[in-house]
Amino acid sequence: MAAGFGILRLSSAEFWAMTPRELNAAFHRPSNRSAPTRIDLARLMQCFPDEQ
Repeated sequence: MAAGFGILRLSSAEFWAMTPRELNAAFHRPSNRSAPTRIDLARLMQCFPDEQ
């Protein structure tokens, strides 16, 4: 819990809504991955729009 609140800076609602797999993934990010490019982000935004 200390890592979720202190390191990840999650709210209590966010922390308790996470699955163990999501929490594990938040701490074990592959070091060889770079940030997404604008093109990657645009594709994700098209696939997963905020609007319903």
